[in-house]
Amino acid sequence: MGVTHDLARFAAETRTDALPDGVVHAAKRAAINALAVAVFSARDPALRILLDVFAEEGGAPRATVWGAGLRTSPTNAALANGFAAHLEDYDDTHFPTLVHLSAPALPAAWAAAEAAEASGRDLLGALALGIEVCSRVCLAFHPWHYDEGWHITGTMGVFGAAAAAGRLLGLDARSMARAFGIAGTQAAGVREGFGTMTKPLHAGRAAQAGLTAALLAADGFTAPEAILEGRRGLGAVLSPEVDFSRATAALGERWEIFQDGLKPYACCLVTHPAIDAAIAIRLRPGFDAGSVAAIEAVVNPLVPELTHRPEPRTGLEAKFSVQHCIAAALLQGAAYPAQFEAAVVGDDGVDRLRRATRLTVDASMPEDACVLRVGLRDGTWLEERVEHATGSPRNPISDERLSAKFLALTRPSLGEAAGPLLERLWRLETEPSVLGLVP
Repeated sequence: MGVTHDLARFAAETRTDALPDGVVHAAKRAAINALAVAVFSARDPALRILLDVFAEEGGAPRATVWGAGLRTSPTNAALANGFAAHLEDYDDTHFPTLVHLSAPALPAAWAAAEAAEASGRDLLGALALGIEVCSRVCLAFHPWHYDEGWHITGTMGVFGAAAAAGRLLGLDARSMARAFGIAGTQAAGVREGFGTMTKPLHAGRAAQAGLTAALLAADGFTAPEAILEGRRGLGAVLSPEVDFSRATAALGERWEIFQDGLKPYACCLVTHPAIDAAIAIRLRPGFDAGSVAAIEAVVNPLVPELTHRPEPRTGLEAKFSVQHCIAAALLQGAAYPAQFEAAVVGDDGVDRLRRATRLTVDASMPEDACVLRVGLRDGTWLEERVEHATGSPRNPISDERLSAKFLALTRPSLGEAAGPLLERLWRLETEPSVLGLVP
């Protein structure tokens, strides 16, 4: 037996009532956050493309597409909800590995919970375990796998989805290992897709693949039971290096869900320190963005690697443009979905500040830190240092701010129903079933 079976046993055999209260609460926060983003994104034309394909295919209406007012097959619902939860790039991120944990895991778990008529308590337990399994696999592969160009949410998100769904379907450890084998053989997604609709598709497909894997394993479908560590497994094929000891070190004692950050801004995580700094400068008395002559950001190497895009053409591209994020924050004091709409991306004032921005890489700069310097036309320089970005594990957003984010994102679609839904989600462990909970 190896790491695949170790993780499968952990996912299948850990009792929900043995989970620490803090872990369950963190899973609840992750669920509320992902649902908010998905409901907001349900209005996006990109999701409509998927839903139109589903309508042409047909399918038993057994699972909810959040915020879209329709039901479809469980696997298609997992795909749609995973896509929507990641579309705005406003979902949670595991800081050590950059994997988006909830977008694959929650949709797979939710569809399985609807099929099994599981309780909210069971859903939260499954989500917590799925998140832990996914983050542990990612720790074993990071940074080598990501540096090769793989999108870790697409490739490794399948394991969180399979673990969460398999848990709700009642898989034992051996069946869970087979589910991991089925999920792992569907792992896919490369970073060339960042800034396009294919990036959220990776999350959606990971959710769909994980749920499919759990359903097949439940019916006896065979698969490799050492998909991670096998001679031709993912460790050997998808990464130049791997350290499987990271996947099981203090498993069940140290919880990676506490390294999962909920985003305050609707864009790539590595831009957030610079956004914090830009907003702080904008709030200084007398600041006028029109007087800015030059901008210098001292950043972690991942910032230019992922977000050096000084001339974004679309909102999705702008989410991966640190230059745009800084410019929008200086001009508008925010980086919410509105700051990535076409009108803002094409704004002349935003474009001027994007072009004025220069990046300086500092290899010693932590991923959640930066220094932003803004030069004014009169020769004055303003400097702002950010030690830990808002939303990072060492500076997390509060439950109150998460509630405000949920209401801001869901009220345009749900109206007055958003508030009562939020109250029920904060009490999710008391819900006897999740059926019909989210419209």
